[in-house]
Amino acid sequence: MKAWIYESSAEDPNRLVNLEVRLQAQEDEITLLKSALADALRRIHFYDEQFPLLQKQLQVANCNSMRCVNPADWNLTGKKQSLSSAQETGRKGSTRIASDADSHLDAADVSFFYEPQSTRNTQSQETRTHGGDNATTFISTGTQTEESALQQLIQGNLLPQQSIGSTPGPSQNLSHTCGADTLQSAATREDSQSQGPVPVPNSEGISWIKGLANSNHFQTHVNNITFPPCPSPARPIQQHSAEESWHTVCGSPEESFPCQHNHGPPATQGKSPEQGSKETFNIQSRESLKWQSGSQPLPHLTGSQEIPSPGSKETQSDKCDDIANVSAIQVLKDTKKELFRRNSSSDKLVKDAVDKNKLKLSKKAASTANLLTRSSSLENRVKDLTPSAGSSGPRRSTYNLEKLSIKMFLRGRPITMYIPSNVQNYEDLRMELPSEKLQLEWVYGYRGRDCRSNLYLLASGEVVYFIACVVVLYHIQQKTQRHYLRHTDCVRCLAVHPDKVRVATGQTAGVDKDGKPLQPFVHIWDSSTLLTLQQIGPGCFERGVGSLAFSVADNGAYLCVVDDSNEHMLSVWDCAKGSKQAEIKSTNESVLTVEFSPTDSSNIITSGKSHIYFWTWQGSTLTKKQGIFGKYKKPKFIQCFVFNANGDVLTGDSEGNILTWGKTAADIRTLGKGAKETFQIVKQLKAHEGNIFSLCLLRCGSVLSGGGKDRRIIQWSPSLVVEKETEIPEWYGPVRTIAEGNGDELLIGTTRNALLRGSFSEGFAPIIQGHTDELWGLATHPSQNLFLTCSYDKQVCMWHSSEHTLAWSSTLEESGLCADFHPSGKVVAVGLNTGRWLVLDTETRQVISHYTDGNEQLSVVRYSPDGNFLAVGSHDNFIYIYSVAENERKYSRFGKCTGHSSFITHLDWSKDSKFIMSNSGDYEILYWDVAGGCKLLRNRFESRNREWASFTCVLGFHVFGVWPDGSDGTDINSLCRSHNERVVAVADDFCKVHLFQYPCAKPKAPSHMYAGHGSHVTNVRFTHDDSHLISMGGKDTSIFQWRMYDSDLIRSQSTSSGEPTCDP
Repeated sequence: MKAWIYESSAEDPNRLVNLEVRLQAQEDEITLLKSALADALRRIHFYDEQFPLLQKQLQVANCNSMRCVNPADWNLTGKKQSLSSAQETGRKGSTRIASDADSHLDAADVSFFYEPQSTRNTQSQETRTHGGDNATTFISTGTQTEESALQQLIQGNLLPQQSIGSTPGPSQNLSHTCGADTLQSAATREDSQSQGPVPVPNSEGISWIKGLANSNHFQTHVNNITFPPCPSPARPIQQHSAEESWHTVCGSPEESFPCQHNHGPPATQGKSPEQGSKETFNIQSRESLKWQSGSQPLPHLTGSQEIPSPGSKETQSDKCDDIANVSAIQVLKDTKKELFRRNSSSDKLVKDAVDKNKLKLSKKAASTANLLTRSSSLENRVKDLTPSAGSSGPRRSTYNLEKLSIKMFLRGRPITMYIPSNVQNYEDLRMELPSEKLQLEWVYGYRGRDCRSNLYLLASGEVVYFIACVVVLYHIQQKTQRHYLRHTDCVRCLAVHPDKVRVATGQTAGVDKDGKPLQPFVHIWDSSTLLTLQQIGPGCFERGVGSLAFSVADNGAYLCVVDDSNEHMLSVWDCAKGSKQAEIKSTNESVLTVEFSPTDSSNIITSGKSHIYFWTWQGSTLTKKQGIFGKYKKPKFIQCFVFNANGDVLTGDSEGNILTWGKTAADIRTLGKGAKETFQIVKQLKAHEGNIFSLCLLRCGSVLSGGGKDRRIIQWSPSLVVEKETEIPEWYGPVRTIAEGNGDELLIGTTRNALLRGSFSEGFAPIIQGHTDELWGLATHPSQNLFLTCSYDKQVCMWHSSEHTLAWSSTLEESGLCADFHPSGKVVAVGLNTGRWLVLDTETRQVISHYTDGNEQLSVVRYSPDGNFLAVGSHDNFIYIYSVAENERKYSRFGKCTGHSSFITHLDWSKDSKFIMSNSGDYEILYWDVAGGCKLLRNRFESRNREWASFTCVLGFHVFGVWPDGSDGTDINSLCRSHNERVVAVADDFCKVHLFQYPCAKPKAPSHMYAGHGSHVTNVRFTHDDSHLISMGGKDTSIFQWRMYDSDLIRSQSTSSGEPTCDP
């Protein structure tokens, strides 16, 4: 199912284009993001339950004691030591904060919990010790879960937020476990000239105070420390893996910690890059610090802070000088209320908060197609894909592609097409039916490969036969065709009324667009007016109509029909009323032929696989008698029969024999009184080698037989003596059917889909020819009324569209699948199914060049408008570019276009011969700069205004309206824009040819639709002057030539002349 999305944007188009360029690279990131967001929602729900416990733990943390140690042993470490693999990381990440000495930081600017170096390696970080006033609880922010919890606490106002530069007030009691003297002693180790901050314990651990170690401010601050009692311990919080990502919940560091220092710390200035890199501290790498909550505000780290390593050779004085100012927490007020509700005691409020977060998650976890539909600029890519906790919603809709692109979906895959700048208002575009229309002018080909008894001469002098869904009436002398087009699927059989005017044709069942079976039927129609006189049997036949025949003795009053069901139902119909007279199951074996006796309409004969049945029709009943072979070998097939002048039945079989059948009286003496008459072989004659496909009774009483393997036509006297014979050239194939023409002329249909006309004395020449296997390749000459076709039958055929004849044909070693003329028209390139391609001279038919690109089949070859390049599209996903020189006879590899992820289906050149537009099997639209070295143009937006010399790509802004609803991406096989750029012709998978207005840039665009093909239409092309359209069927091997006319022009001319305004 296709969905159509009109996108909008008011931003700079160049920024939007940059986004489009990197959409493919974002798909992996989007997949990871979805997983991270899902994990975030799970953890949010977990902390809804754990929040009260976390609050108690933070209260317990207010009374944690600090061990007074040598400052050289101070270690600011994270909780990541809980895992063995993280312990080493903790050692390497033990750092201290450095800052610009010129930055002002008061006593309460930042606080850390620390432990001595001597104790750090032996103390277990996985346990929490409780009890007494000295109970210690480690609250780590080294994992994403715990840092998320703290972030939620901050945003939920459960911890007081204060100004960063404030000093502890009376209510902010500072506590520690070591004495003030010890701490002061440690502080006085600082050089008297050092201006770096010094550590002071407070309720949150150590406060780094900028200033001199022996300053009065420092002494006063230390002396003011008090020791409040510790609250009772709470149950420890569940621990989570230290490897879990920080930004799963909190987003990227840039979003969670927006305040960053712009000045580097003095200690790192002037250092080597190696030293600087060792001192870099990054929150995102999870080298986190231990926080301790109290009445003081929690500090907030920047995304990247530089801290000297504890293992460096700096003096302790240098370390104090290098300590940096750290930014405070940026309170995310957007989600403050929501997070507070999440921790409320009300179940309803908790549920509402969770549902709201699920809604956010569902928005962010949209499908890739939706993310592609609305994408942000590259500058906001990170923020849009991983929003901060305070974000009120996704921001990817900020930069919509307003009035710049249109998007369609094929099998769920989004296809973006940019709107040309000359389309001022897309909404104002109107898709209308084109004034141009098509009329079937000529049908090339004949269905002889698998049908028989399908060639007759009418009273009008026209030859009637069928191919695909069309019954053709061809006038030999006038060289004109008329067409009966009322069948909905392939015609399988044909019979002519004794008056030589009325015709009966039967068709196969087929399937409709949705795969539902269609009902087969028989049409009786008038060959002079092409009007349907009677439709027989809708709903009565199964699978199709295999054979039929008019009665002769009663002037064609009845029609006998055999369908293609398993029982091969035999039925008799009244032609005038269209009513069924009788019906019976004939046999489970295939039935090939049925005929009425010319002297008695109550006698009917059927023949087929290993049988011949003689039927008697009386009223509504049919009874049969099987022909008895007796001492003669039973053939595998009896493929044809005829009544001779004596009334005997002559059959032709797969053994090459002509058998004469006669009625014998009942053998009462042997079989008794119940014996009945039988039909037995009277005479056997070896006539041909191989099959006999056709027998024909001439007006003179002679019989003609046509051989399969030997391709001979023999004329037999009534006594079956050879009178004349001739052989059909091998090129035309075995004889399929024979019809008597005017005078001594004969009409021959062959298994190679050719119709021959001639006589024994003058020989035979083709009047109709066609391909014998599935058609795909089609090209029209750039300046003459010629077109070329190629097929799986390994034939390349050049046709005269004005003369409706085959100009020449050539046999290839492999099957041809695509072709294109050089702009000069002197040569034509043909792509084969093995990866080879040939260049043929259009005059001499000689192969002048041949090359191989890969081992996959080639799907398209196309010369550039200036004739200097040839592009070859292959199923190996590449487009090979060749330069053309020396009068189109020398080809050298120029480059290869690499970038498609599926096989190439279509391509077109720009009018300046510098660029290529291509489609692939996975519905990609890519553009290539051939002149610039076959480079892929990743900025597809810049190609929206490029003019194309031809338009055969089935995907693109100018033609996407031709796709029907519910299309699976393979429903359109070919497309071609007319040279005057007024209409576009489409070949679909449902046997139809469509004519749309060009450009066709709106979904569900109207079109003129034309039937006739009995298989998927594989290709369409306009002739050089747009006077005709050529279409090709696939399996039906038919080639249709449509005349294009302007109905408005004809109507205006008819109106001015006073004639009726009707289309031709």
